[in-house]
Amino acid sequence: MKSVMGIISLQEDKGLIRELTDRRAVESLPFAGRYRLIDFTLSSMVNSGITSVGVMLPTAPRSVLDHLRSGKDWDLARRHDGLFYLPAPQEEELSRLGDLKNFYHNLDFFEHSAQKYVLLASGSFVYNIDFSDLLRFHQNTGADISMVYHVATEEETGHDVILETAQNGLVTDIAEKPAVYDGSKVSLAVYLMERRIFVEMIRYTYEHGGQDLLMDGIIRRAADYNIYACEHDGYVAHIDSTASFFKSNMDSLRPEIWEELFMGDHPIYTKIKDEAPVQYKGTAAVRNSLIANGCIVRGEVGNSIIFRGVTIEEGVKVKNSIIMQHSTVHAGSLLENVICDKNVVISKEKWLKGAPNYPLIIAKNTVI
Repeated sequence: MKSVMGIISLQEDKGLIRELTDRRAVESLPFAGRYRLIDFTLSSMVNSGITSVGVMLPTAPRSVLDHLRSGKDWDLARRHDGLFYLPAPQEEELSRLGDLKNFYHNLDFFEHSAQKYVLLASGSFVYNIDFSDLLRFHQNTGADISMVYHVATEEETGHDVILETAQNGLVTDIAEKPAVYDGSKVSLAVYLMERRIFVEMIRYTYEHGGQDLLMDGIIRRAADYNIYACEHDGYVAHIDSTASFFKSNMDSLRPEIWEELFMGDHPIYTKIKDEAPVQYKGTAAVRNSLIANGCIVRGEVGNSIIFRGVTIEEGVKVKNSIIMQHSTVHAGSLLENVICDKNVVISKEKWLKGAPNYPLIIAKNTVI
């Protein structure tokens, strides 16, 4: 896989998840107690043997830069290749919508790369994939572009790309749709192609007025390429709304999903923080929950995810909730179906309750 350059695009639409992404990119959202969403795509690339990864930065990149830093936690702080940051265009170029301008702005990086192939992936998916299987599939089929999909097991809403394929994997139809139905082949926004094809696609599409790489560069020019797709049959979640963020975090509490994502031969790496283990005091009662290091628990926690440095005081009941870093829930409070962002303080005797499919969100640094 040293012949493959990985590119992670951080251009997810914030419209359906804006409560949690006011000051951060979607891909830097905390997940499962200690991870960020970008960890899954980046770790999958590293575990597949890719040693050169470029990150297409959003216009507000601070949270991404703070998390990834030099890339040493993913073994990407290297003398040759390693982790590269590809900046967003200058302000005067931002009037043009879509992600294509970001790729065109960094076209010289791709042109001077030593790798033969480009693997383009979104950073807003939760999965654990061995991309070396995709490379073999791409070479065996002789495809111009290879994609990855999973088969939806339930109906969902969102703006996902749906594929139709022949038995040999040849893509016969590709379209963006507002709803996903049980049995649909849903794209994972992963595209593998030779670098020369990628560069030609970016240059031609942008210089002919295109705005979006997927819509203008691939879908509208599908007749120009042989496009094949292979299936990933493991767990997949696309974090493009508050509901999907909440559901996928709750999914991580299921042992079979946790084992598939985190306990196999291909671990998910993240930024290392050295903190003390969790302190469970005498009044603590915890079941089916993920509780990260640095927490102090004196109350009851059930079916919830508690991030690093959180304090749960005596008499507190937390159910079906997500509490992010360095928050405090004071004595006597009850939280059910709630997402607390970072540094939230819930004072004594407060009862907060959302719906299972529409959780109550407490914004960062809020005191209630």
